[in-house]
Amino acid sequence: MEKQSTSERTKKGSGVYSNITVKKEAATRFRSYSKKFGKSHSEVLDGMIQYFKENNLDPFGEGTKIILDSIKKMEVKMMKKIDSLIAIIKNMEKTSIRPTYEMVLILYEAFVKDGRNPKREPVKIQEELMDFLEPRNTVPKTEYDRMLKEFQSYKKRCNEILHNVEKVEPLMGKPYLKINMGIGDFESIKHQLR
Repeated sequence: MEKQSTSERTKKGSGVYSNITVKKEAATRFRSYSKKFGKSHSEVLDGMIQYFKENNLDPFGEGTKIILDSIKKMEVKMMKKIDSLIAIIKNMEKTSIRPTYEMVLILYEAFVKDGRNPKREPVKIQEELMDFLEPRNTVPKTEYDRMLKEFQSYKKRCNEILHNVEKVEPLMGKPYLKINMGIGDFESIKHQLR
C-alpha cells in the first residue's frame, strides 16, 4: 500500500499532531469552549484562526473594538427605528382604532339598552352629484397667464390703431373714417387675426 501524504491526511482530519504549551486555566477554558461545538480541539482552533484571518481581526488590537463599536451603533439605530415604529402604532391607535372601537361600543350599548329588535330598513344612499363630470369654464393658471398676456398685447395694438384713426368729411358724400397705417402693418394685423 502507498503511504498517504501529510496534506491528504490533514484534509481527512487525521494528521500529524504537535504539542503546544499553554497555561492550565487557558487549556481548561479552551476544552470547555470547544465542547460547545462538538468538534475536536484542532478543528475549533483552526476555525478560530480562519475567522480572524478572513475578517482581518487582531484579538489583541483594535479589531474587536471596531466590531463592538459597529454593533453598538447598529443597536442604537435599531432602537431608534423601533421607537419610531412604536410611535406610529400609538398614533394609529389614538387616531383610528380607539375612536372606532368607542363608537362601536356606544352603538352596542345603545342597542342593548333599547332591548327591542330594530326594524331593518334599507339603507338609502344619497346619489352623488354628477356635476364633476360637467365641463367647467376653468383654465389652468399657466394657460390663463398666457391668455392674459396675449390679451394685453392685443389691447395695446387696438389702442394704437384707434389713435391712428381720423374722421374725414368730404364735400360730397357721407363722412368716413380713415386709418393712417402702412401696408406692412395692415398685412401683419391681417395675418395675426387669421
